[in-house]
Amino acid sequence: MSRTTPAGRFAELVSEPPLTYLTDWRMTLAAGQLAESTAPVAAIAHRVGYSDALGFSAAFKRFHGVSPSKYRQDAGTSARCGQST
Repeated sequence: MSRTTPAGRFAELVSEPPLTYLTDWRMTLAAGQLAESTAPVAAIAHRVGYSDALGFSAAFKRFHGVSPSKYRQDAGTSARCGQST
């Protein structure tokens, strides 16, 4: 069986191609880890399947519109603003 058949079936069932789904999933996991941990960006990149931080950072910025560091900074600011004193 060629790869086209399962990829087409996946897209039919999930409503998006496999690589788009994988990218969405990786970026969602990465965003959560950036917001909830102090792990280095390179470590998070590796955890979500990227071999280097540079490629991960470029993909993350394309997906979220901001760098991983800026995303983490903004997530920290949002969390602090939501806390009551």
